[in-house]
Amino acid sequence: MAGLKQEIAQQRPFASVEEEALLNVLRTSDCLQRAFVRRTRHWGITPTQYNVLRILRGAQPQGLTCSEVGERMITAVPDITRLLARMKAQKLIRQQRDKKDRRVVWTQISPSGLELLSKVDPEITQIPVELLGHLDRRQLNEFIRLLELARKNCVDTQPRVGCDGELCEVK
Repeated sequence: MAGLKQEIAQQRPFASVEEEALLNVLRTSDCLQRAFVRRTRHWGITPTQYNVLRILRGAQPQGLTCSEVGERMITAVPDITRLLARMKAQKLIRQQRDKKDRRVVWTQISPSGLELLSKVDPEITQIPVELLGHLDRRQLNEFIRLLELARKNCVDTQPRVGCDGELCEVK
């Protein structure tokens, strides 16, 4: 297998081993993300929408506020309000204002969102095996450990998710 230098046709050496490692993580993330998109495209949802649906399924029956959804996302979304509005238009989610505090909007997965997940889940559960199944259990555990360790210095730099002034608008 070709190394990153060959893949991107880079002639000069990397500035540091840290740079090479970071670029490898970014390249690998992009590769895995594109493979995931190819496998989910025919369902009419993006990986980000799939992530929201899974989050909301786990938060049944109450649901979550916009900010809570954003905080649980695998990949940060700059405009979670707009994403949720699109999903509401697709009837994958529903939203309602809190009875005690009208500024708070609760988002729940809809019956059609649950139905879509029940169809998508069997295929989605195969993707990690197809993409990473060539690694044995020991390698996967070490890979996970190293990725978690690499994120150690990123925790405090993650942007806080806001929803139009910390509140999602019901449209």
